[in-house]
Amino acid sequence: MIRFHQLISTSLGIGYIGKGAGTVAAVVTALAWYMLQAGEISDISMQWGITLLIVVLGTWSASEVEKNWGKDNQKVVIDEVAGMCISLLMLPPSLLYIAAGLVLFRFFDIAKPLYIRKAERLPGGWGVMLDDILAGVYANLLLQIAFRSKLF
Repeated sequence: MIRFHQLISTSLGIGYIGKGAGTVAAVVTALAWYMLQAGEISDISMQWGITLLIVVLGTWSASEVEKNWGKDNQKVVIDEVAGMCISLLMLPPSLLYIAAGLVLFRFFDIAKPLYIRKAERLPGGWGVMLDDILAGVYANLLLQIAFRSKLF
């Protein structure tokens, strides 16, 4: 079962890249999000379902691998995948929104403002996942304002 959790927590092995793996995971997620939805009717229930599945599996797997790898090991990048998905929820699948979502998500994930750093301190998989979930929420809120204001 540990191999399953390693596969999930490293986002199918992306986490083994080393330095920059979080950014790679976010970029791969952005590209996959675009490819899954471009040219199709964007299904919000599918977006939520995929995102919720990633959050649940990611939290579980991050908790399990922590027993062997330690707290928030750099190989664990499923949190970036979850946060990136959240940053793109309920937005048009355009390259502009996806690129803006990527930049905003990575900004919030790296800078960790507005209680994001505190979220990291939670135990187990919740501490690993929640900071990126919040970064995704903040990015999404800004993108929703831009979208609804027709800024781009």
